[in-house]
Amino acid sequence: MGHQNHTFSSDFLLLGLFSSSPTSVVFFSFLFVIFIMSVTENTLMILLIRSDSRLHTPVYFLLSHLSFMDILHVSNIVPKMVTNFLSGSRTISFAGCGFQVFLSLTLLGGECLLLAAMSCDRYVAICHPLRYPILMKEYASALMAGGSWLIGVFNSTVHTAYALQFPFCGSRAIDHFFCEVPAMLKLSCADTTRYERGVCVSAVIFLLIPFSLISASYGQIILTVLQMKSSEARKKSFSTCSFHMIVVTMYYGPFIFTYMRPKSYHTPGQDKFLAIFYTILTPTLNPFIYSFRNKDVLAAMKNMKIPECVFYFYV
Repeated sequence: MGHQNHTFSSDFLLLGLFSSSPTSVVFFSFLFVIFIMSVTENTLMILLIRSDSRLHTPVYFLLSHLSFMDILHVSNIVPKMVTNFLSGSRTISFAGCGFQVFLSLTLLGGECLLLAAMSCDRYVAICHPLRYPILMKEYASALMAGGSWLIGVFNSTVHTAYALQFPFCGSRAIDHFFCEVPAMLKLSCADTTRYERGVCVSAVIFLLIPFSLISASYGQIILTVLQMKSSEARKKSFSTCSFHMIVVTMYYGPFIFTYMRPKSYHTPGQDKFLAIFYTILTPTLNPFIYSFRNKDVLAAMKNMKIPECVFYFYV
């Protein structure tokens, strides 16, 4: 009993990304700027969608939830990383680590499902435009967004409760920049094989199936685009699809590689590098790729009297 109390009351140590070298300071500054950009872009996206009636459509409703998830995600990880770097303290409480795991898994899982829902919306809009008003009514998009949140929360609750009940023996130093399940499992002195199988099952549900659905949707969209008579329309559609698939691959690829490998195949440097893509970089790219290149969003930015330097950056 005494050992269990010690396990649940002791802090963890986040080894993080940075050392005290000049190179690390530059890298830290770069990631901090990326964080500020991500929060600013996604907040602006939510404000634009709420304020402009032209953006009160199913796809932008889903995009507003994507932006909110991205704000929460980077805010769950980067501020703690910044605080630890500036203060020189790398500790995180057991409760704080548990909260990071819970919120991170909720948002990662929810975003996987939401991206799949958005691809279905685009598939219906482009491949079946006459049926779009019937299939994508307001309640349908609300169901998609709400389902992504609820299923993400349920999955996260199960995994967080299960992962944190393992005994952590010896070193409690997590060789990562945030509390992530694969990195924490390496500290456990118990057999985690059965739980790792459960992680693989969840990865199939939240990663492989949505990614396959997105790929199939964009495959059908490309086939439809090929039948367009206007070469300019084809070029624009191909460009949009290409950008979307690049960002989707940047998100799902490292995520799948991290969560579908056995614990013994993980290396700290590799895990941290891959995690940067789906925790920091893609939340910054999402508003630009999915929204700010759209003429309706650019028009809404003009109406809100966004400063010209910001407007022309996205143009």
